[in-house]
This record gives sequence, structure tokens and C-alpha cells, in this order.
Amino acid sequence: MATPAWDTLIRNALVFDGSGGPPREQDIAISAGRVAARGHALPPSQAGQVIEGEGRWLMPGLLDIHTHLDLEVDLEPGLPEVVRHGTTTVLVGNCSLGTCFGQQVEDGQNPIVDCFTRVENIPKPVLQKCVDAVSWSDTGAYLDHFADIPLGPNVGVFVPHSMLRVEVMGLQDSISREPTETELARMETLLGQAMDQGYLGMSTDGLPFHYLANEPHTDHRIPTQFAGFGEMKRLLKVVRDRGRVWQTTPILENRAKALLYFLFTSGRLFGKTLKTSALSAVRFVLAPEASRAFLGFAGLLNSRLLKGNIHFQALGTNFRIWSDGIVSPLFEELGSTSKLIAKEYDDVEGRKALLNDPQFIADFRRDWHYGRRGRNLAHLKARLGLPDILVVRELERMIFDGAPVPEWEGESMQSVYDRLDRYQRGYGDNARSDVEREAFDAFPRPIVDDAEFMLHMMRAYDKGFRFWVDVANKDREGVLPLLLNRNTLPGFNDSGAHITNMAFFDGNLMSLKLAQQESLDTVSAMVKRLTREPAEFFGLDVGSLEIGAQADIILIDPEALREWDDNSSRQFIYRELFDHKQLVSRSEGVVSQVFIRGESVWQDGGFTAALGREPLGRALRAA
Repeated sequence: MATPAWDTLIRNALVFDGSGGPPREQDIAISAGRVAARGHALPPSQAGQVIEGEGRWLMPGLLDIHTHLDLEVDLEPGLPEVVRHGTTTVLVGNCSLGTCFGQQVEDGQNPIVDCFTRVENIPKPVLQKCVDAVSWSDTGAYLDHFADIPLGPNVGVFVPHSMLRVEVMGLQDSISREPTETELARMETLLGQAMDQGYLGMSTDGLPFHYLANEPHTDHRIPTQFAGFGEMKRLLKVVRDRGRVWQTTPILENRAKALLYFLFTSGRLFGKTLKTSALSAVRFVLAPEASRAFLGFAGLLNSRLLKGNIHFQALGTNFRIWSDGIVSPLFEELGSTSKLIAKEYDDVEGRKALLNDPQFIADFRRDWHYGRRGRNLAHLKARLGLPDILVVRELERMIFDGAPVPEWEGESMQSVYDRLDRYQRGYGDNARSDVEREAFDAFPRPIVDDAEFMLHMMRAYDKGFRFWVDVANKDREGVLPLLLNRNTLPGFNDSGAHITNMAFFDGNLMSLKLAQQESLDTVSAMVKRLTREPAEFFGLDVGSLEIGAQADIILIDPEALREWDDNSSRQFIYRELFDHKQLVSRSEGVVSQVFIRGESVWQDGGFTAALGREPLGRALRAA
């Protein structure tokens, strides 16, 4: 009997090839991990197995362009939490943080734990497991080691600027002084070597609430934020000269400086265009038009006048963040609450002492009300949609999801506050149970305002109450135009970070769903934005169904996609991998099958034996 020409044949699917053109019903043949043939009525007799794709959408595997899965990939190389949603390529080393220089533990300092704990809201014991798995000590060995593990998705890597500074200067000096000329030259050398090894570019960070987590540095920001303009210019020239990408977040506290730094993309000003991927194009609840200004500026930078190439990363759903008490990325923005978050995870007594300190209480009340009341410039700017800070402090926007009192579950804090107020004014029947009555009796009398309400919640329950807030993209209003804007790229998913606070592993599927609500042509445009377009921008040979391309392919059930809602599909589960709970996404029935390098890794709602056991994906080296 003749050996089949193809390993797998997928028949009669509606194919979106990533080009942006109209979808076509086609057959796709796979051989030796690559696309071997495309066409109509390809002979089933030539295939080892035949998969019926009728009624399904077929497209290249999706790219997740903003993740922190570099922490997880060596503990669970299959990366199942992204694969189940059709992701076959992830980019790591974002936001100036990563592991490509090894553990970097020296003189009692543990930079990976120190940097990641508060920036990405990951508990220290979880991070220490990640550090313990590190077996390399330089950028070349890091890329090479992916060939030695049963990697699921493909992995592309940025050189993280904070860790580059630590590697050359040490942690203490990287957050206390400028580099010497010798040190800066060493950084240029290491960065150039990494570019030559195939790294995608360099990542930096400018968010003002990204702090270190270990004593004595808990009031210091991460190392990248101590770099001056001259250092940035020299390092980015290394990236620019090799045609690679600068991944960055804006310097929010100084918007003029942020706009100045974005000028680095300009080929007119710097001789050659610097590809730039920046955070983020979302409609903030408190500043709904801010993204319009960012994108307008991006349009100017990308014009013939300035010859730039900057794209702001967009999120395909509402930006919903959960908080464990006050512990979440939201409240790092307030000076008072960042001091609470800086306490060790299990330091309940330390937080209580702070919450009862008169100076802290005064600082908290000032922060809580800043820009929300009074006749002052901060309040006026907030009312105009130009707030100085973006943390949401309105109780009506905070929804209990893990309430300490059963009757509060699913309610807004404002509803509880209003009922408490009526109870304290003598309307005892407003307490709906003995448990709620006991909780109400423990509040200060009278409850003077929402700041006092939140202070009591933290004193009484510490991290023992959970709630979520939609920080941006509320009700997904205006999200599709952002995803399709020529100055954005979808993919601000932050997969693998903020493990108790966020779960956008399925963000790309929601982008497809929003496109589906418009038309099939819009779906085709969105597939291009999630596959070929980012692959070309970052210089990667994925995201295609061309003959000879690596067979990273997904099948989607369009009817299941139409009925699915990501907001009702979040789960807070215990993961043995971390020995900790994690907020994850579920998209049951939406992704029918996932192939990585021609091997089926997800089908019929479950993972195959290949995922995490066989080497499938690869380290992607930028062209």
C-alpha cells in the first residue's frame, strides 16, 4: 500500500488565510508539519487522516503579542491556557521584564521576583518557582533552551530593558544612578548580540506605578524607569539599525515627555524608522477620548512628514480587573494604597497597622477623593475627561465577586453602602440577614463617606473580599473601531500576568466575535490583524497558510462564537502548577481544533497527549 502524500487533510472549511481577502471554501493538506496543498476537492485517498471542516472557519493560529508567559513556559511548556483559545504564537519579555539573562540572583537580591511581584501582581512563592526553573545565564542559551523542552506555542522574545540594566549594573545601581560610559557600551554590546541571535527588539516601561517588591527598594520603581534620554537613544539605535521593534508603555505622569519619547519612531528625525509597539488603545472609563489623542498623534508620527511606524496595542474586550481587597494593579497608582500593596502577601498585621495609622488614613482620604470633589483644577480636569489619575474609585463601578457577606455577591459596593446608610439611620429592615446585620453593626457610626466605607472593608476583611471594575472599554463600546484602526494592533492581552486580577487569554477570540457581528469581510480583516499583520510587523515567519508555511492552524465554530460571552466565562481556579489560584478564561466549543506544526493539540474540547510532551513550537528568531 502506497504511503499517503499528506499526514492530514482538512476538507470543506471556510478558509480565512490571513491575507485580508474574502474567505473561500477550501481543502488544506498538511505534511511533515507544513502546509502542503490548498485547493478544492483534494483527494482524501492521499491523506493519512481526513478531518471534515464543513461549517467551520479555518485560519492561521493566532498571535498573542503581549504576554508574560516567560514565567510559566518552563513550568508548563505546553502553555495550555492560551492554546485552548487558538493561540499558537506568544511574544514574551514585554514591559522591560523577563528571564533571558538567567536568574540574576546576586548579593541577596532576586531581581525577577523583585520586579515581577508588584508590576504583574504575581505572588512571590509563584515567582520563586519560576526562578528555580531557570537553567541558563545568557540570551543565546535562553533561546537555545526552547529546543530542549516540549514547547507548545511558538515563542518570540524581547530583550527586557530592566533586566539588561540589572545584568550590567546590578540591581542596586540600576535604580540609583546613571550608567557609566563603560556600562552603557556593555549594554549596547549585549543588546546587539541578542538582536543578532534573533530577539524581536527591546522592551521598556514608563508606567509610574510599577514598583519593586523587596526591601529595601519597595519605594523604588523598576530599573528601566531610571534611564535617561541619552541611554534610550543609544540603545534604541541598536534596535533601529537592525530593523527590530521597540515595545513600550507611555510615561503617563509626564505626557509631554511621553510624546517626546514616542518621537523615537521617526525616520525623519533619526535617520531610519523605528518600529514601535506601545500600550495601549483602550477607551478608559474616566478618560474616554484619550485613545483618540494617542491615535491622532500616531497618525502624525506615521505620516510622510515624520516617517514613523508606531502602533498602539488594543484590547478586544472590556478591560475588567479584579481586586483582592485593595491588591490589584489599579491601586498601585495611589501613593497610600501602594504602601499597603508593598507589604508582604501574608503580612496581615502590617497592613492593619498601616490602616489604623492616622497619617496613612489622612493620605488615603486625600488620594481617594483626589479629582472627585471640590472646586479645584484636578476635579475640573476629571470632569473634562482629562484626569490626573485613572484608578476608578466610584463604588457604583465596583462589583462584588467573592463577597464576605453572601447577600453582597454580584452587587455594587454603592448598593451595599446605600443600604448600610439607611440601616444606620434606623431602618433596621434594610439588613437582609443576620450575617448582613452583623457586618453592618461592625461599620463605624455614622458612615461618613465612601472613603470610610473602603477603609473599614480593608480593616475588616483584608484581602478576603473580591470585586471587579471595568477600567476601560465598558460594554465594549467603540472597541471594534479601535481594533481595526490602522494605527493599532489587537493583542493587549497580558496573558500570564496579574494571575488573580485579569484573564484575557481569550482576547483574540473576542476580537473575532466583534468582527463577526459586523460581516464576514470584517472577520477576514480581523484575522489578518491577528495573524499575518503582527507576524510581518515583528519579523516572524508565522501567521500564514502559504504552501510550505509551518502548519499552525485553528478551526473555529462560528455559531459557538456567536453565542459565547467572555464576561460570563471567567473562572477563578486552583492551579497545581503554581500552588495558587488563578483567574482564567474559558471559550467552550468556540475553538474546535488547534494544530501546531501540523500536530493536533486541542480537539473535541480537550488537549491531546502531544501538548506539553512533544516539541512542537519553536523559538522564533526575527528575520
